[in-house]
Amino acid sequence: MRNALKARLASGKACMNGWLAIPSGLSAEVMARAGWHSVTVDLQHGVQDYRSMVECFQALGAYPVTPMVRVPWNEPGIIGKVVDGGAWGVICPMVNNAKEARALVSACLYPPAGARSNGPIRSGGYGEAGSLYQSFANEELLILPMIETREAVDNLEEILDVPGISGAYVGPSDMGLSFGLSPTLDREEGHILQIYKRIVTETKQRGQTCGLHNGSPAYAAKMIDLGFRIVTITSDATLLGKIALETVKQIRGGSHGLAD
Repeated sequence: MRNALKARLASGKACMNGWLAIPSGLSAEVMARAGWHSVTVDLQHGVQDYRSMVECFQALGAYPVTPMVRVPWNEPGIIGKVVDGGAWGVICPMVNNAKEARALVSACLYPPAGARSNGPIRSGGYGEAGSLYQSFANEELLILPMIETREAVDNLEEILDVPGISGAYVGPSDMGLSFGLSPTLDREEGHILQIYKRIVTETKQRGQTCGLHNGSPAYAAKMIDLGFRIVTITSDATLLGKIALETVKQIRGGSHGLAD
């Protein structure tokens, strides 16, 4: 078992990434059935914890989706645990310079490329006959620092030049806050779109990938056309809330004695 998402990205194809904020294997299973290429467990802003992450990964295992994690911070303890738990990709928030990018890589990779400790409690099962997981883990992991601050934008090239970095994942809301704007996803400000184009260009020149969190399918499609190769659309919690709200509004709109 290898990283199918990384192979797809290497072929130049775009990838749809689901997002799990709800700490439930059932929610993960429902999302996996939808046909995402990868699904990311959010340990930063979701209400997931390590145990629920493992349960989500177990549910995802029955489907052809690649499990990833957004870690809560650039801290080697939790990074080591999520890759041991089965993550094929690590999205790390608030990476602002090369030093922080090197720390992220070190936590993700086995020596001599990094300082990851041996103990792949679940990911060790990814090894194929005659091939230990540890022998290919370094080359298969996707390591994606989040570019979401003015400082990170200023240091973009030095972050991407760190050996082991797979590309960049853009956090639009925090990027907006960093530039004095409102925290929203589908940004249309001209200077932000220029930053997006720069990220696409710089990652492409290095043979890397770039991802973006989106608020709608239509905007995600535009960003694929711009050059982003991993597009996330909201989260399971947001999608559930949206369809529930629309359902209630439709029923009330038809009256049936339900008007307030």
